[in-house]
Amino acid sequence: MSTENGGPATLRKLGRVERKAVNLGGGEAAVRTGEVRPGETLPLVVTPRNGGMSLNAWAAANLEWIEGKLLEHGAVLFRGWDVGGLDGFREFVTSTGGSPEKYTYRSTPRTEVGNGIYTSTEYPADKFIPMHNEHSYSRSWPLRLFFFGEQPSPEGGMTPIADSARVYAEIPAEIREKFERKRVMYVRNYGEGVDLPWEEVFGTSNRAEVESFCAAEGIEVEWKEGGRLRTRQVCQAIARHPATGRTLWFNQAHLFHVSSLEAEVAEALVEAFGDDGVPRNTFYGDGEPIEPEALAAIRAAYDRVESAFPWEKDDVVMIDNMAVAHARTPFRGERKIRAAMTQPVHADDLVQP
Repeated sequence: MSTENGGPATLRKLGRVERKAVNLGGGEAAVRTGEVRPGETLPLVVTPRNGGMSLNAWAAANLEWIEGKLLEHGAVLFRGWDVGGLDGFREFVTSTGGSPEKYTYRSTPRTEVGNGIYTSTEYPADKFIPMHNEHSYSRSWPLRLFFFGEQPSPEGGMTPIADSARVYAEIPAEIREKFERKRVMYVRNYGEGVDLPWEEVFGTSNRAEVESFCAAEGIEVEWKEGGRLRTRQVCQAIARHPATGRTLWFNQAHLFHVSSLEAEVAEALVEAFGDDGVPRNTFYGDGEPIEPEALAAIRAAYDRVESAFPWEKDDVVMIDNMAVAHARTPFRGERKIRAAMTQPVHADDLVQP
């Protein structure tokens, strides 16, 4: 992927920001909207006409406008505002998205820095995190994501994004149709010392609480010797957006699949534990292995539609988590990107494609 190292190919894609003025609130809340490159509407860039403008003061007076732009574009980048630090970011999240949700049934390590605000995924800096919609490996997920550039890394560390409807359209029809028909099975094994322990994933060391959560979410539980746990869950591959009705590619089949690991690591894990014993893996919903060429086509579709931008200090990004997927490029130096999730959605509440 061209953005993997934040190199010249990605930077050439950025182009210049094309801006136009939008006068709201008699001039007090005047902003400029723009694009990360000509003709690219994702994300919409919103900057204040006057320097030093408070993002929270402006947002409080323009919630309907923000809602409309997020629905239209799927992601909005607020740049050049007085955010007010982490407390100001939390205020913005609450006023525009509602109360932050706890990060439960997690797939990656994160640390809560206070009141529903988390570190971004704590994954090795030299590794690329593939495209994904947050929590699309489950049947419950946040509709909104927020990111705050408290301290961008000096090199790399971008957050590429991709339109989920465009990804769906880019995947060959025969692959889409098979996934839609069979859905995706996620198999996770905890306790081998090579992934998150189940106590961290479920936020409890009480087996009864784990079983209760899994029963409510349709997750099959299998306790194994030595305190190990295996879970299986069949989830959606395709989803329909509750507001726009657009059909979306909405799963993490390619990310959870063992082939997402470096080849030597994947081979060693399969040899040691078998296909259904590795820390995490995906199959079609009936247990059939997913073809390597299907996974390659999915990854290529994300590559073709992604858009990337370099972080600037105090950037705030607001994302419709169903409409837009996100990733992370490798980086060097200290990087503090904070994250929050709001507006929980359950698959059972949606109109199925």
